[in-house]
Amino acid sequence: MRRSTHTFKNKPVDIKILTEIFTYGSYAPTHYMKEPWNIKLYQGKGRKEFVDAIIASYVRIGMIKNDDDPKSLKLIDSMSNFLLSVPHHALIYMEKEADTIRYEEDYAAVCAFIQNTQLAGWEYGVGMLWTITPYMNDPLFLKDIGLDSEVFKIAAVLQIGYPDKVSLVNRRTPIEKKMELIE
Repeated sequence: MRRSTHTFKNKPVDIKILTEIFTYGSYAPTHYMKEPWNIKLYQGKGRKEFVDAIIASYVRIGMIKNDDDPKSLKLIDSMSNFLLSVPHHALIYMEKEADTIRYEEDYAAVCAFIQNTQLAGWEYGVGMLWTITPYMNDPLFLKDIGLDSEVFKIAAVLQIGYPDKVSLVNRRTPIEKKMELIE
């Protein structure tokens, strides 16, 4: 049973294992075999560039004050250190589709890819956290990481690594409360 991982061991996952995990993810359903998902995998020293772009976006969009106030500087330092402690950040993105139906099909396929990837990761003892954060909609953030916001959409960022601790299973609403039986 997959669970979201919020803290990770200071141990990177071998790229061969990550490749296998993403390969399993790629068996997600995809309309017309389009396979619209793309991955930018930030690890090692590459995380610094990614984290710097995140912090710059948070300042730009007003989530972090752009001043020399000790509280702001402490927040930046704390966020940076936390994000740099995550062994891998997988930015999952897709090319935008002008046709709204095709766009929804592509986005659904990318989400299925992400879920398959998380399930496969769990089989290898690799935890992930599927994040959707404000910087993903900042056109300058996309530019900072080499993507054109007119062409691409970020679907999610997966924080990836070996879990430091496994969280408890969150209870789910009984499915009978979500299902309408029509006979």
